Amino acid sequence: MDRARARKNSRDLRTGFTTGANACAAACAATRLLVRGGLDPWEGPLPEATADRFDSLVGAVTIAIPAGDRVRFPVRTARVLSQDVARASVIKDAGDDPDCTHRAELWAEVRLTRHPGEIRILRGEGVGRVTRPGLGIPVGEPSITAVPRANITAEVARLLPPGLGAEVTVGIVDGEELARRTLNARLGIVGGLSILGTTGVVRPYSTAAFRASVVQAIDVAHRLGLDEVVLTTGGRSERYAMAAFPELPEQAFVQMGDFVGAALRRAAELGLRRATVVAMMGKLTKMASGTTMTHAAGSKVDTGLLADLAAAVGAPEAACRAIAEAATARRAQEILQDPALDGGRHAPPFFAALCERAALVMQAHADRHGRGRPEVRAVLVDFAGPVLGRFPRDLPLAGAPPASPEVSA
Repeated sequence: MDRARARKNSRDLRTGFTTGANACAAACAATRLLVRGGLDPWEGPLPEATADRFDSLVGAVTIAIPAGDRVRFPVRTARVLSQDVARASVIKDAGDDPDCTHRAELWAEVRLTRHPGEIRILRGEGVGRVTRPGLGIPVGEPSITAVPRANITAEVARLLPPGLGAEVTVGIVDGEELARRTLNARLGIVGGLSILGTTGVVRPYSTAAFRASVVQAIDVAHRLGLDEVVLTTGGRSERYAMAAFPELPEQAFVQMGDFVGAALRRAAELGLRRATVVAMMGKLTKMASGTTMTHAAGSKVDTGLLADLAAAVGAPEAACRAIAEAATARRAQEILQDPALDGGRHAPPFFAALCERAALVMQAHADRHGRGRPEVRAVLVDFAGPVLGRFPRDLPLAGAPPASPEVSA
């Protein structure tokens, strides 16, 4: 498969290749220099998204990625450093996936050894080191997961003549700086990025990869002895959640994105005591409707449900009709907070009712995967941070006003 013709998914988005596949390509390019004296020529156009990074294109290398395809990678730099050592680099093309490693330069330095068939994989600058359990990699080892390790080992071994082994050092240019845009530090990965990938292919907005990272974060919290997690839908809701629960360590907070179902299932499987969901109006409304994957493309806000909740707490009929016809959950929130509507007095009980409904629906989902655990709680926050509602109603939150006494639906 030609890397310049990345495959497209059903939504016509370009696929790309993982850090693991790119690290393998760099390692094979360096090995090729040592054992064959050169690379294949690159033919055809460069991948459009990374063309401006190839100021010193030196050739190409073809590898088998874990998915089974053979993929041709353009090599940005490659040079022999000594009789037994060579170094090469490639530019990662993540396709249309919004990943911080897109366009990153991955490099590998290969040193031939006299240990037949033995391939050692070492950590270079820009690759993280594991410092906590729960990641499936021994503490102290480079943050290179099992599939990329196996892929690099197999592809480098395939190139080596009989009687030789190799030490492969993998690094990422500016990897430590890029890692600040990830959750690596919180998971206990320090000094750089991780080398990941189970198939070698990056699918845009990869649900499988993100879901796996959510499960992994919950596993880390469990391994650290924590019995509760706070699940948020993104960076902004997480900041609000951390302010609301300052007593909890950083590892208790998990950005689940749209994967509330997967997050609660894992929390239940591990027998955690408590899971608190902190979200804004749109996502929490979807959860209250029973949606366990809340991405905008796969689910819609049920404004009819919001109208029913508003009616149950006594909101005027005109407001309920407007909510039912609203285009977004945020618009429903604005209607209830409008001072023209009884001074907005129905908003607090409505928000409490929404939190209760969402918590009970999510509790039912969690109960299908655990034995009464975790206890699911819900907190609704405004787009600017203030807490609008909570369930249970006596849930203590730092800096938040006491829950209003109105009875929820």
